[in-house]
Amino acid sequence: MSDAAQPTAAEVRAAAEAVKTALDRHLAAVERRSGEDDPAVYEAFNELAAAAEVYDELLYDRYDEVTPFEIPGADDSLPPYKGPEEPNALSVLIRRDYAVVEPQRLLAQAQRIEAADYEAEAGSEVSGTVHGAMGILFGEFEPDEIASRHKEFGLEEGDSTLWVTAADEPADPGEWLEAPFEQIDPQRVVCRFDVSAVFDDEIDDGDDEDEDDDLDTDVDTNLDEDEDLEPLDADRRA
Repeated sequence: MSDAAQPTAAEVRAAAEAVKTALDRHLAAVERRSGEDDPAVYEAFNELAAAAEVYDELLYDRYDEVTPFEIPGADDSLPPYKGPEEPNALSVLIRRDYAVVEPQRLLAQAQRIEAADYEAEAGSEVSGTVHGAMGILFGEFEPDEIASRHKEFGLEEGDSTLWVTAADEPADPGEWLEAPFEQIDPQRVVCRFDVSAVFDDEIDDGDDEDEDDDLDTDVDTNLDEDEDLEPLDADRRA
């Protein structure tokens, strides 16, 4: 970082004071909490994590020093649900990651589709490149079908997540198409389902625990069985 962009000593000191204040608030919230999922504790936790992160960055930028603190889970969990009790609309956000492990298989599948459905001039086939083949395959098949047949297309599954968000009213046609994943309010997420190999590692580490633990449903949800709104924990489904 250049000298002109460095924070001042006063800014670093102010950030340190903010951490102290956030720490006191977090302890007070913990001492007063009404239950395991008390939203006040959750909010104080996030404030402490944010203050610590700011201080750590300023400390490093100014003095090239770091703190020993690491607050896990600050960005991995969602805040308590504050959306409509009776949503009139919902959005489903899905991300699936894949590794291209067999590009020749991917190209071959795309070339079969192109040969059957397109009239491409010799030597100008879109399927002749990996990114062109991806466009053909994802244009031909629904994402769920690709997920179920990914090995046929030379792909290997990575992490995936699905979020269901609630809305007061349906979006107008074309309203969000230019930026579909921006302005998502985490407090309107009703439930989420995460899949990652890292969860498999956690299960392997816990093989010595009671086998009944494997029967738990690892689904993030803001709605309990009585349809009361509850804070959303960072549970995950492997």
